[in-house]
Amino acid sequence: MKYRFLDLRRNAVKKNLELRYLVNRSARNYLHENNFMDIETPFLIKSTPEGARDFVVPSRMNPGQFYALPQSPQTFKQLLMVSGYDRYYQIVKCFRDEDLRADRQPEFTQIDCEMAFVEQDDIVHMFEGLIKQIFKDVKGIDYTEKIARMTWEDAMWRYGNDKPDIRFDISICNLKKPATVFVDKEDQAELISGVDFKVFDEAETVVAIAIPGCSEYSRKQTDELTEWVKRPQIGMKGLVFIKYNADGTFKSSVDKFYTEDKLKAIAEAANAKTGDLILILAGAEERTRKAISDLRMYMADKLGLRKPTEFKLLWVMDFPLFEYDEEGNRWVARHHPFTSPKPDHINIMINNNPVIENAAKYLEHPYAGIKANAYDMVLNGNEIGGGSIRIYQRELQEKMFAALGMDAAEQQHKFGFLLGAFEYGAPPHGGIAFGFDRLCAILGGSESIRDFIAFPKNNSGRDVMLDAPATIDDKQFEELQIKLDLKS
Repeated sequence: MKYRFLDLRRNAVKKNLELRYLVNRSARNYLHENNFMDIETPFLIKSTPEGARDFVVPSRMNPGQFYALPQSPQTFKQLLMVSGYDRYYQIVKCFRDEDLRADRQPEFTQIDCEMAFVEQDDIVHMFEGLIKQIFKDVKGIDYTEKIARMTWEDAMWRYGNDKPDIRFDISICNLKKPATVFVDKEDQAELISGVDFKVFDEAETVVAIAIPGCSEYSRKQTDELTEWVKRPQIGMKGLVFIKYNADGTFKSSVDKFYTEDKLKAIAEAANAKTGDLILILAGAEERTRKAISDLRMYMADKLGLRKPTEFKLLWVMDFPLFEYDEEGNRWVARHHPFTSPKPDHINIMINNNPVIENAAKYLEHPYAGIKANAYDMVLNGNEIGGGSIRIYQRELQEKMFAALGMDAAEQQHKFGFLLGAFEYGAPPHGGIAFGFDRLCAILGGSESIRDFIAFPKNNSGRDVMLDAPATIDDKQFEELQIKLDLKS
């Protein structure tokens, strides 16, 4: 990283940057051919921290005031729709001051798009075309397969997360669930009850997956899996397994509680076949569902089921519009505060008070059932794009802000420009933003977006080559009329 200018000479790195250029060129050609206009939006904007933290920039000419670097061009592209530019795009830098991972940088690039006079299906159709064109131009792949659509609830129910990798056919069997979760789904609680096995009886959730061809795992191998789920980042207390042997018999870590017939019934519920290994986790709902999702991916990696040369696209839709913040006893936007509810749910927002009386009642609140008119595109278990149909009516946007705890004065201070613009006639509009760096990494068979950025930051957000961020001298502080008060 320190000598990146030398590292860039390597053919492997050059190949990655060539792929990035090809993705860029393909996207631009497709959007140009479909009458999108590339319009630049400002980098020095107003801070409206509603999602991740902003990077802030002091203004010398306006002492004590600050710009922010954009987390996305969201409000600008909506204003462009109001202005009559019906098809906008930009391959644009965005900035978020957040914790870093292999697939996250403090500055990143989006393929940012917006369209006026559209509904959800128009967006989905247009940008399926974009991603298929990129596959053809960059990888030589004619992706003719119909891209599946899945609701958020089904994704969470069947895969434990909202960006499932569907290249391999392992799904979750829900043996027990809380009464308040996925209430329209059946569970298999009767299969595990009535035998006085307290691990399952006292658990909020019990979930299972059937791993193909692993019934002959040794005691050492099952112990290793148990230790894997006990790791702090997974957080489970243990693991139950059932071996569905090739001869049709069963061997389990809970043999003394469950009869052969009971084990067979559990295996059937998990869609297990002879030769499979059934892995079961039990515990608190959120942690257990995340753990079984992580275990599913871990086993797929061990078995070579996640082939980097195979690509599988998926739309995930109908997310909840709101999430509940227990600590603050308030709603937060699952996507962002400009996302419209599904058309059938707009009146629920207009006609109800957004205030939650207390934490125990939030699930009973009408807002808890509102679905967002939003959609994510998933590729090989990674979200590569996300968007929504936007709010374009002032009354509904004010109601959304009120739900997030903003009074009228705060709404006017932060977003008065947008609310005012809606008064001049805003068309129905929606869009999507693709994570350009992440898309390049997946197409290039890499886990890290840094491999596809010419001058990336490290895991601490530092540019090691430039040694940035860095201190500035006293004269600059004086010009900016700023004093440091660093906490020890």
